[in-house]
Amino acid sequence: MDTKDDLQGTNFPDPKEIEKEINDFLANKYGNRIRIMGTQLGPWPGVEESGQGIDIPQEPKPASVRFDMKPSELHEYLDRFVIRQDSAKEILATKICTHFNRIRYFQEHGDTYEREGIGRIKNNIILIGPTGVGKTYLIKLIARKIGVPFVKGDATKFSETGYVGGDVEDLVRDLVQEADGDIERAKYGIIYIDEIDKIASSGNLIGLDVSRSGVQRNLLKPMEETEVDLKVAHDPVSMMEAAAHFQKTGKRLKRTINTRDILFIVSGAFNGLDEIVGRRLSQKGLGFGASLKEKDDRNDLFLRIKAEDLIQFGFESEFIGRLPVTAVLEDLSEDDLYKILKNRYSSVITAKKQDFKAYGIDIRFSDEALRIMAGKAHEEKTGARALISVMEKILVGFERVLPSTELKRFTVTRDLAEDPRSFLEDILKDEFHPSRCEIFDEVDACERNETMEELRTRRSEFEQLFGKALEGQALEVIVEAAAGKGVSPDTMYKRYLKVEQEIKGFEDEFYRTYGLKIRFLEEAMLELARLSLSGSEEPLIVCRNIFQNYHHGLKLVMERAESNEFLIPKEAVHNPEKYLNDIIQQTYRS
Repeated sequence: MDTKDDLQGTNFPDPKEIEKEINDFLANKYGNRIRIMGTQLGPWPGVEESGQGIDIPQEPKPASVRFDMKPSELHEYLDRFVIRQDSAKEILATKICTHFNRIRYFQEHGDTYEREGIGRIKNNIILIGPTGVGKTYLIKLIARKIGVPFVKGDATKFSETGYVGGDVEDLVRDLVQEADGDIERAKYGIIYIDEIDKIASSGNLIGLDVSRSGVQRNLLKPMEETEVDLKVAHDPVSMMEAAAHFQKTGKRLKRTINTRDILFIVSGAFNGLDEIVGRRLSQKGLGFGASLKEKDDRNDLFLRIKAEDLIQFGFESEFIGRLPVTAVLEDLSEDDLYKILKNRYSSVITAKKQDFKAYGIDIRFSDEALRIMAGKAHEEKTGARALISVMEKILVGFERVLPSTELKRFTVTRDLAEDPRSFLEDILKDEFHPSRCEIFDEVDACERNETMEELRTRRSEFEQLFGKALEGQALEVIVEAAAGKGVSPDTMYKRYLKVEQEIKGFEDEFYRTYGLKIRFLEEAMLELARLSLSGSEEPLIVCRNIFQNYHHGLKLVMERAESNEFLIPKEAVHNPEKYLNDIIQQTYRS
């Protein structure tokens, strides 16, 4: 099509006229030594052009806020990633979903109900639990699922004046930064403050503990509702932006964010709080005696916490009043730690698989080895955090030595977990060591079967999320690719759906480019997906590389057969040149 015809109906000038004008200008300035040849004209890159180009799925933008999520949906999501903590997951899923559904309700009904005094008490939450039980992890998962920005701060860094370590308003500004400057999205974010128990006033002081009480008072307004100025007086960048804005408009630049809908969640270990609860219960004669001091009763005591206990611990009543919801997380047992390792979404196992995969080595973990690791981690008394340190102590020698060998796969067995140094020496001496072959195959097959079964049971969930549920050989491709790449099956499920879209995009591209309509049969689609997911090239590149010279032969075949569509089978993906030659010969013979 002629370029001029192409630009009809637009306000673009004729490219020939532009070329002539540029050459006239160059001739006047430099003589006839320089000329522009073949000027092309079109929109600046990045401007959308409807109906042109290839419909390639773009990288997903930040998820929109899920104001309509149901508590049961969020609870099921948390169950997949977090072991135990049933009570805390139930409370968090329920109250956080209610928080966002209530925002939606007010948005739909306007401010009428607010003026009538129904109230806007937020479901700000206080989390109580020892280190390493998953407090931060839970809130990060929730923020990601709902699609809101999330920032974490440490209460010990705050000061009453804000000059030493900053204040809570800095966290609000960080929330805007986390939302890429989108204030509308940031105002529905989650601010998580850890070590909150460290700003409780000390009980052994005479008078007020001014600094800690001051930090508590500074948190009151943001936790309820206040306007936070995004421009910081002592920030040079903010000062320059304000000066430039004033010079341009003659007005002061004022950018603020309201904290009314920002959810605040605070957490801490609260050592000693159980004793306060125990004394209160003992005084009321509830049958708790010396057993209150027993470790096994600590979680039971935390579940009986009242506001008066937290006030006695050192918090001001106004501060506790801004935190109406309390959730308690329990200590993790040895069996809980094993379940964390066994969970296919465990970042501990996944990260270590990827560490070795970076050297081209596949690693698997037997159940017995995971039990040993869980036992060693439980002895360290630091919750799930200990799993990482135990894993590193066991495998650091293998990670140092094996990349310099020809070994490509091995299994972490019970013997390896108990005596890693001796096991490493044995595996280096014997290239046919069982952990490389038979045991690896057994463990790998078991992992794949478990993954396949899980994907099948989650069919309705995937159908709801993506509008389509995969089955049969498509699931096998996903499981194989997830195992080979060392990533979660969820990640590979999404990639597979994207690959399908891009392969269909190649069918459209082929038709636009050559005027030939092709369609991949299901078996060919599966094979192309397998090649793309197991390799490093994008689906479009894979398709172009395989079928780059197909249009000449296909045109002959389709004209001879008087067909308007050509179906491409699996054989064409494996050996495209041979298949095309064979199909041409068959066509002309017939």
